Amino acid sequence: MSDLPLVFQELAPRDPFAVALALRYEPGFVFLDSSRDAEGLGRYSYVASDPFGIFSVLDGKAFWNDEPLHGSAFDALETLLHQFHIPDNPRLPPFAGGAIGFIAYEAARFLEAIERFPIAQADIPDLAFGFYDTVFVHDHRANRSFLLSSGFPETERNAQLRRANARLQRYLEKIDQASPVLATNPPIEDVQSTMSRHQFENAVSEIQERILSGDFFQANLAHRFSAQLPTGYDPFSFYANLRDLSPAPFGAYLDLCGIQIASNSPELFLRVTQRQIEARPIKGTAPRDDNPQKDHELAEALRKSVKDSAENTMIVDLLRNDLSRVSKAGTVKVPVLCGLETYASVHHLVSVVTGQLRDDCSGIDLIKATFPCGSITGAPKIKAMEAIAELEAIPRGVYCGTIGALSFTGNMTLNVAIRTVTFSEQTAYFHAGGGITALSNPNSEYEETLVKAQRIKEAFRKPHEKDRGS
Repeated sequence: MSDLPLVFQELAPRDPFAVALALRYEPGFVFLDSSRDAEGLGRYSYVASDPFGIFSVLDGKAFWNDEPLHGSAFDALETLLHQFHIPDNPRLPPFAGGAIGFIAYEAARFLEAIERFPIAQADIPDLAFGFYDTVFVHDHRANRSFLLSSGFPETERNAQLRRANARLQRYLEKIDQASPVLATNPPIEDVQSTMSRHQFENAVSEIQERILSGDFFQANLAHRFSAQLPTGYDPFSFYANLRDLSPAPFGAYLDLCGIQIASNSPELFLRVTQRQIEARPIKGTAPRDDNPQKDHELAEALRKSVKDSAENTMIVDLLRNDLSRVSKAGTVKVPVLCGLETYASVHHLVSVVTGQLRDDCSGIDLIKATFPCGSITGAPKIKAMEAIAELEAIPRGVYCGTIGALSFTGNMTLNVAIRTVTFSEQTAYFHAGGGITALSNPNSEYEETLVKAQRIKEAFRKPHEKDRGS
């Protein structure tokens, strides 16, 4: 544990995307992107690169800088975070250096015994986090930019200070350079799904039969899309398209462990700030319309939908139960139930569940109690996940896992990794799905997945014509 205050420097306000563009070729580049600051939900954007360590879990085995670690995946991660702990300072941004990365959906097998759970895809780690001693931060609300550094992995005070100052200077030099021009990707039209309309609708009907049989109340069903990419295809240019078409408060781009991940998630899984917990589950989706009156009618129909409200409320109950496992007695609350939020291509019903982390529990304990988020499994969670495993029959990977930041101070912000594309070698993968209840219409559920996938497909079709860093 270090008692060293962070070395930090305030800069003239800078566009975080331009900073990301300048650092994107650095090793371990990550960008947590609040390109849509909905109601202040995504107040901060973070850019970092060149981590001093990489934590990864492959085939159930944990590694630190490619050296094997003892203990389970989540316990090994907690041990590392504790080793580099720094005191929280409420005057600084919530993330003050720490681990940025992802937890794949299949990491749930380390937490629960789930029948027929698919084997994780070999080229996608179960968990992967870079440990960053230096980070660029932009506060969208205040329009202020900072560079922060802890000086880790040095632990002797003077050595930490020297490293922290040297790292800040190096970052300044990098981000002050002229940003490179984004590559122009060829349009990608051929996107294939693992399920036809007929297969998806049959799977919806199968879930409904199991609901009526009493197996569970709802389950989240998805199908996977994939596209083959030409040599030289640039995933970051794709992400630039995606954030332009569909900005979101919990967007992310990661280049870790040989894969690239582009996410424009609107959904907060977990946020911990000074031990206060917040979750914002999304259940209920309606498309947007260019006609203002029609768009308003679609939003109102969603807000009044019995089916969508019931679905959202069930997931809220599940999350209340999950949070109560690690929260102080009497602190779990629901300040917002089925609130309406509007994004570039869809309307959503969003609830807010809060709590206060118990003194004997850590942020990793919170993840272990709640992962994966109930909004993308169903309820009860284990039975729903068993049905998902059987009917989808392939791993989800990063989709429906989580992406975000675990600060050395104990704070965290993690999204639900929906609207998320994984690039591995010359293939791109993404999913679209929805919650199925007894009231679901199979055709409507399939159409909803197409609405959710629409902007991702558009981002693949859209070529670049300008330097976004200018």
